Amino acid sequence: MTQDPARSMTKALRDTGVRVTRQREALLKVLTEADDHPDAAELHRRARTLDDSLSLATVYRTLSVLEREGVVQRLSLENGGARFEVTDAPHHDHIVDLDTGQITEFRSEKIEQLQREIAAEMGYDIVHHRLELYCRKTR
Repeated sequence: MTQDPARSMTKALRDTGVRVTRQREALLKVLTEADDHPDAAELHRRARTLDDSLSLATVYRTLSVLEREGVVQRLSLENGGARFEVTDAPHHDHIVDLDTGQITEFRSEKIEQLQREIAAEMGYDIVHHRLELYCRKTR
């Protein structure tokens, strides 16, 4: 993404005919400042500290548009509901701690290369992929 995430999200909303209200601006601010992977309820809770008139329904509708427009990514994790992140970061994968629910981003060129090799051996070029590792800390 070449422009800043808030601007990209605002443009995505306007391009689809969605009004950028004060409530949505609060949600966009929370989304762009999140350094974790919050779910919709957590985004709602955080954004309501900026604008207490924001409804959970508006959060869901806005996230749906932003996801469809490709500026927000939904992480549908096996151990719980959907989490969200802005798509402005370079490609990365996730480790999900099964005990704490914490999500850690990582990038491994070895894994990326292996995936390309496997796809090529099978006659494919990778267009998009996600890798989520569900883990427990070793004791």
